Amino acid sequence: MGRGGGEAVVMKDVVKVYPDGTVALRGVSLRVRSGEIHGLLGENGAGKTTLMRILYGEIRPSRGEVKVFGRRVSFKGPWDAIREGICMVYQHFSLVPSFTVLENLTLSMSSIRRASASEVAERAREIMERTGLKVPLSEAVESLAVGVQQRVEILKALMRDARILILDEPTSVLTPVEVRELFNTLRRLKELGITVILITHKLREVKEVTDTVTVLRRGRVAGVVRTPDVSEAELAKMMVGREVVLKVSRRPRKPGGAVLEVRDLWVRGERGVMAVKGVTLSVREGEILGIAGVQGNGQRELAEALAGLRRVEKGRVLLMGRDITNRPPSEIYMMGLAYIPDSRSVGLIMELNLVNNSILTRLKRFLGRGSRVLWGRALSFTNRVVKEFNVVVESVRTPVRYLSGGNQQKVMVGREVASGPKVIVASEPTHGLDVGATEYIRNLLVRLRDEGRAVVLISTDLDEILQLSDRVAVMYEGRVMAVGRPEEFTLERLGLLMGGVSA
Repeated sequence: MGRGGGEAVVMKDVVKVYPDGTVALRGVSLRVRSGEIHGLLGENGAGKTTLMRILYGEIRPSRGEVKVFGRRVSFKGPWDAIREGICMVYQHFSLVPSFTVLENLTLSMSSIRRASASEVAERAREIMERTGLKVPLSEAVESLAVGVQQRVEILKALMRDARILILDEPTSVLTPVEVRELFNTLRRLKELGITVILITHKLREVKEVTDTVTVLRRGRVAGVVRTPDVSEAELAKMMVGREVVLKVSRRPRKPGGAVLEVRDLWVRGERGVMAVKGVTLSVREGEILGIAGVQGNGQRELAEALAGLRRVEKGRVLLMGRDITNRPPSEIYMMGLAYIPDSRSVGLIMELNLVNNSILTRLKRFLGRGSRVLWGRALSFTNRVVKEFNVVVESVRTPVRYLSGGNQQKVMVGREVASGPKVIVASEPTHGLDVGATEYIRNLLVRLRDEGRAVVLISTDLDEILQLSDRVAVMYEGRVMAVGRPEEFTLERLGLLMGGVSA
């Protein structure tokens, strides 16, 4: 399958400038040895995915040289890269949910060469035997766990004779058990001589599974190191250019009374089926309640129902003893609940500037006679958000799309926190952020808790949940599987609960 020895990939002085003038890569050079697991580490916007999309033929470099197994290449599209043995697996899988695994594999192979379903099945079983990958060929993809779907994507790549496998943030949707199984698969592929490039921002995973790490910072290479020779703290410093405290200091605190109560809540998802099924929870003054679970198990629907953005079918939500069930979002906000959504594209309007985005969720507070915006008051509030939350921007008149991901997140978090809410519902507040921005947001949430605010932290990052939470609730398919203190959960127990197994 692979080729031993030598260099699988050499990228030299790669520059990428987009038509709007954005410079994504500023002369990046990358060397990946054949048959190794190579980590590509960097903050959001550092250029990791852009570099790999160039290697995969999805985008053309503005300048630079690419060699694969010693031969200079210039790909016109992914089909050229696939012919050279390069395959890329993204966070969001390209599978047809209603098709069986075998039908998906057959469809994938049809773009390369004609093969009957029986021939595809025979080849799939041969590769599964050799690699240890196990997937049920006759099952519909939509019935499979996310980790199994990911194995289908890897199997697809291997059936295309992949010698270089690129994985883009592959653990973001997996349980701890599935992460361990993925890493075992990658080690097995390495033994077979296949080169693996792992795009990630998770330092612990880099240390656990890679042989070599290339760190990107702002479109340049910040360092190339052998993984055993470097610590997580040193990798973090290379990523952001300064010392980073990876552990959040959270002193014991006795919480007050219940501020937010959820009683037997039922909420429908996008497809009309119940996504939240009888959830009962409470969060107290001066407490962080962490909600853990694999993405897509009702967390987003729960958060939106609390904020008034999604209708509650049954049950009640109480804020400081007052029933806010199905109240308009503006009323809920005015009553003291703030919501930080899990996507900046949802929480911000990218084309609008900082001032517009800073008052977006509390517009009524900035309206005067005739519903005219009091721009002086709005500007003062925006400047306060920029100052208090260290938003790096040249002007508050700048559209937020020109800000880095970390600074966009600070705007979104800052506008909610600066309005003095009693309860903050924070959904994936550090997802996709570099370690510096992550450090800032996590410390901010702990500070809010110490000031007596109640925080509902929804996160798929278990390290984040266990570090920040006073209590942890685990969700699976819309239900709460268990609630307890962080020390009552091991990673293994959390993984089982996130997979629907009572433990």
